[in-house]
Amino acid sequence: MAIALEKIQKLREQTMASLNDVKKALDEAEGDEEKALFILKKKGKIIADKKSSRETKAGIITSYMHGEGRIGVLLELKCETDFVARNEEFKELAHDIALHIAAMAPQYAKPEDVPEHALAVEMKMFEEQTSELKKPAEIVKQIIEGKVKKYYDEVCLLNQPFVKNDTMTVKDRIAESVSKLGENIEVGRFARFAM
Repeated sequence: MAIALEKIQKLREQTMASLNDVKKALDEAEGDEEKALFILKKKGKIIADKKSSRETKAGIITSYMHGEGRIGVLLELKCETDFVARNEEFKELAHDIALHIAAMAPQYAKPEDVPEHALAVEMKMFEEQTSELKKPAEIVKQIIEGKVKKYYDEVCLLNQPFVKNDTMTVKDRIAESVSKLGENIEVGRFARFAM
């Protein structure tokens, strides 16, 4: 099947995938751009998962100010090499994450960072809320698990819906850049200040 050059160029611009990967995805999707985009995003997530164990020794510290200086963010975004740290795509990702932190005020980077005592307080509250329900223990357990997931989605940066595109999480946005840049990327530390 002959694939139009315009389709290939459009998908390359959207995904930053290689010419060969775009052609394969379009062939597999029988020329359907949406299906090809889905295939490329799925492949990007697999690549990001494979790279997640690689050590991040380089990166940048970026800042973001909002609301006439009433909200400020400092963010450490890590990658594997200085070459990627100087890349515009990486800098744009850092800016986007800092902007997200300013807007959504996450307390922790990922669920593993939530202190045990903070989770214990939430669990106690969830247990009190569900104790009034006259439901079987298994259902109550599922309700509590759902509440814990929702809590993580609210307070953990990587779990939050991305402020510029709420169809993806911040973790998904990072995975998108990992697939484009070919290196592991992770959030180091961040601080949000508000007047």
